[in-house]
Amino acid sequence: MGSRAPGNQIDSLSTGSSTSYSSVPHKQKMNDKSLAALSLAILLAGNPDVLLAQSTTPNPPVLLAAGDIADCGQGAAKTAKLVESRQGLILALGDLAYPNGSKSDFKRCFTPTWGPFIKRMKAVPGNHEYMTNGAKPFFTILGESAGLAGKGYFSFDFHDWHIVGLNSYTKINQNSPQIQWLKRDLEASSARCILAFVHLPRFSSGDGGDNDDVDAAWRLLHQAGASLMLVGHDHIFERFAPMDAEGKLDKINGMRSFTVGTGGAYLDKKPWWQRSNSEALITSQWGILKLELNAISYKWTFINIDEKVMDSGQMDCRQRTVPH
Repeated sequence: MGSRAPGNQIDSLSTGSSTSYSSVPHKQKMNDKSLAALSLAILLAGNPDVLLAQSTTPNPPVLLAAGDIADCGQGAAKTAKLVESRQGLILALGDLAYPNGSKSDFKRCFTPTWGPFIKRMKAVPGNHEYMTNGAKPFFTILGESAGLAGKGYFSFDFHDWHIVGLNSYTKINQNSPQIQWLKRDLEASSARCILAFVHLPRFSSGDGGDNDDVDAAWRLLHQAGASLMLVGHDHIFERFAPMDAEGKLDKINGMRSFTVGTGGAYLDKKPWWQRSNSEALITSQWGILKLELNAISYKWTFINIDEKVMDSGQMDCRQRTVPH
């Protein structure tokens, strides 16, 4: 199957800067501190690069992520307000329109709430999309935001990061065209920080539990040095510690995953157990995950519809051997 060339650059949707200036009064008796300040100002005036470095503070690129979004209840409208008030590229983690991902479901539930954000969105399909005609309404309505129609997997570069969208509901086993494409894509990327997003979680405390269907993708991403996987499907928020290919704790060289099935559809009850290596489990809360991306690290914040921060932290990206 044909593949998109890795490294399609997406312009920043979240960067900005603020510049501050100071002045020295024209007529004023100078003390030692004033003279020192004036000397520094003269030095900076003669070195504009130094001045810009000290006075300009760029905002980090931002990703906003959630899945399991619109079932025509009140949740999607409330999470849409979180997205509307924030800059950033949106990653939609599947199951965008309930119950069947039909054209009517999108029109009634998704379009009035999250529809206005399609132009700044990248989306992968979920199981509910595939309940209607091979997810054709999903691909038609999302257009370029969902990659090539019928495939549902793609990659692009976003500032210093390489981002991969995967499709849980087309063949994704070890010998599948999708995994062979993923292998080539990862080998071609020189980015230190790699993030993948897909609907099905490899590991989860939720009702759906672990999913062997995406095991080949998890193993390949881990082997390639990816830092993050974002998933949906279970209608909870869950953060896992970094884990190895087998799902065992590996704080030094593991890959972290977030389940963000809190985009607005009905919410799951608290699971009766919490899987090993699950560091945070939040139920009965609609919300979105905000990621601030730096060249070698990231910060995360899970924000509920009351604008309350429910979980946050930061971590360096994994070290990876990149092609030359």
